[in-house]
Amino acid sequence: MPEKSFADALNEQIANEFAASQQYVGCAVYYDTETLPRLAAFFYRQAMEEREHAMMMVQYLLDVGEEVHIPDIKSQQTSFADGVAPVKAALEQEKRVGEEIYALFELAREAKDYRAEQFMQWFVKEQVEEVALMGDLLNVVERAQDNLLLAEDYIARENPGEGGGDPTAPPAAGMGG
Repeated sequence: MPEKSFADALNEQIANEFAASQQYVGCAVYYDTETLPRLAAFFYRQAMEEREHAMMMVQYLLDVGEEVHIPDIKSQQTSFADGVAPVKAALEQEKRVGEEIYALFELAREAKDYRAEQFMQWFVKEQVEEVALMGDLLNVVERAQDNLLLAEDYIARENPGEGGGDPTAPPAAGMGG
């Protein structure tokens, strides 16, 4: 039997998702301060997406009758050494979140909690996409580090991370789902 229940682990992940959202706001603020509005908008969008992931987890716990814990908010970094650092931090954060998601999936499987395992499948797919997205953006920002307006042009042209809503995504709390 696993040391921790899936519900307890998912509550911890809710805290991690909210923290990721807040850190993305910190990245966005940095780019806003640097008058790089497209990079700022990209990270504000990412912040909303991470918040939505947390709310999906909240809804799941509500649906299965488990207790939900909403974490405290701690301050996040809003200044960075250069224009590449926020994207590097974001990529590391996505890799870490990916490992957390895989551990949740494994916990659900070990506990033979089939509802939880099925719920986590979407997040496994999502993390593959998020790591790839941040890796691509890091490549662009590193190449454009002497003139981040080139990265702004890339975002304007390619619209990374602006896919339509995923109909297979779990419902988020507060969204009528």
